[in-house]
Amino acid sequence: MAVSNIVCEWLKALGLSQYSQSFLDNGYDDLEICKQVGDPDLDAIGVENPSHRHKLLKSVRCLREKGAASVYFQINDPSLLDLDGLERDNSPIMMTELDRIIMEQLKADGVCLTAHPYSSPVS
Repeated sequence: MAVSNIVCEWLKALGLSQYSQSFLDNGYDDLEICKQVGDPDLDAIGVENPSHRHKLLKSVRCLREKGAASVYFQINDPSLLDLDGLERDNSPIMMTELDRIIMEQLKADGVCLTAHPYSSPVS
């Protein structure tokens, strides 16, 4: 039976669940750790497909910019993790109405999901 955690759910939402066990085996069992993934890490994990690498690196960039906590909002709508259009039109990822309301309320309350204690800085 496969182990499931937030990293597995993140990969599943990206359509890359085949890498879940390899991520976990290589110590990437937390989204904060996944923020540090780069090309050498993808080599160690065994991600050889160029389009998969590209998709993962874009998603890692999104993790860094929006904070790992943002993935919890996106897991229920995998289309929000589809990053293919980001470079083409430079538009932000579309949010559902509920996501927009939550993000506005967090901002009004002074909560920044990319800052401590909700997210750890990449070292």
